[in-house]
Amino acid sequence: QVQLVESGGGLVQPGGSLRLSCAASGRIFSIDAMDWYRQAPGKQRELVAAITSGDRTNYADSVKGRFTISRDNAKNTWYLQMNSLKPEDTAVYYCHAIIKYGNRFSYWGQGTQVTVSS
Repeated sequence: QVQLVESGGGLVQPGGSLRLSCAASGRIFSIDAMDWYRQAPGKQRELVAAITSGDRTNYADSVKGRFTISRDNAKNTWYLQMNSLKPEDTAVYYCHAIIKYGNRFSYWGQGTQVTVSS
């Protein structure tokens, strides 16, 4: 079994910053991809940022230049640094990973609320 535990959400004013963390634990041989998704009320879940095992990154157009995804392989942890936050960034943020232990499996975190409001 694998667990993804998120932390770092909260309430922040427009223009502020937050850093989300996601730590994976359990039966892990390797983590092939680490992602962050978000889901705002009444909207579909969307990919925000992704990082591969080779450190290639990909970002949604709406967050390019403001958000940065990074990973610490030794800790099986990845991060989402969010700067210049806007009210439209308000959503529940979920971490996701493709983890190899024999086969590859998809795992999700429990979600953390990010609210950007004055």
